[in-house]
Amino acid sequence: MLNASDIMTTEVITVKKETSLKELAGILYNNHINGVPVVVDDGSLIGIICESDLIRKDRKLHIPTVVTLFDAVIYLENPKNIEKEFQRVSAATVADLYTKKPVTVDEKAPIDEIATLMTQKKIYTIPVMDGNRLVGIIGKADLIRTIAG
Repeated sequence: MLNASDIMTTEVITVKKETSLKELAGILYNNHINGVPVVVDDGSLIGIICESDLIRKDRKLHIPTVVTLFDAVIYLENPKNIEKEFQRVSAATVADLYTKKPVTVDEKAPIDEIATLMTQKKIYTIPVMDGNRLVGIIGKADLIRTIAG
């Protein structure tokens, strides 16, 4: 049975938190990829950002439900959710939108396990790790290429 190391892309394109969203969009578009790992200077993986994160940025702003009582305004939603909504709308860099603690797989993970992760968690780009070291990435195109080949 094939495993992650058999189908992964080993020349991984990465971005840093400071990368602008415009630059990120160009990287994704020009390389025909769905997402890229977010790394720090030493190459350690800290997150992932995908096309869906960019698309989510332009979603309409959710206006929180409030109640006014005399001069007070009381939010009926968690203030952290409201803060996240404003951060999403005003995002300018990868740091504003990336997913921290991404789902990863070991390079020996079988393909059926990877396919299950993608379908259950609705993620289509999975970093492949050897311990704490990023060694590859698997996208849905890699799985489809394996099925076709």
